[in-house]
Amino acid sequence: MNATSQPHRGSRVRIAAGLTGVLMLAASCASTPPAPTASLQAAQLAISNAERTDASRYAPGELGEARTKLASADTAVKEQRMIMAERFAEESRAEAELASARTAAVKAKAVNDEMTRSTDTLVEEMQRGSGDKP
Repeated sequence: MNATSQPHRGSRVRIAAGLTGVLMLAASCASTPPAPTASLQAAQLAISNAERTDASRYAPGELGEARTKLASADTAVKEQRMIMAERFAEESRAEAELASARTAAVKAKAVNDEMTRSTDTLVEEMQRGSGDKP
C-alpha cells in the first residue's frame, strides 16, 4: 500500500465508527411505546362481562382463551413489548366477546326450545279439547 491510501482507510474507519455510534445513540433514545392501557382495560371489561353472562358454563374454551391472552398481554407489558401486548389484549377482548356471544346464543336456543315445547303442548291440549266436544 502506498502512503496516500493509509489516511484514507483511517478516515473510513472513523466514519464507520461515528455512524455506528450515531445509530446506537438513536436506538437507545428511541422510546418504548406506551402500554396499551385502553386495550388492556377493554379486554378486562369484556372478560368481566362474559363472566357475568355465565360464559364459564356455556363457553369455557373461549373464556379461558381470553384469560390466557390477557395474561400474555400483561407479561408482554412487563417485558416492554408493547406492540405484542396490544395484540394480545385485542385478541383477549375478541375471545371474551366471542364467549359472550356464544353464551347468548346457547341461552337463546334454550329459550326457543322451551317455547317450542310449550307451543307443542298447547297445540296437543287444544286438539284433545276439540275432540271432546260433540
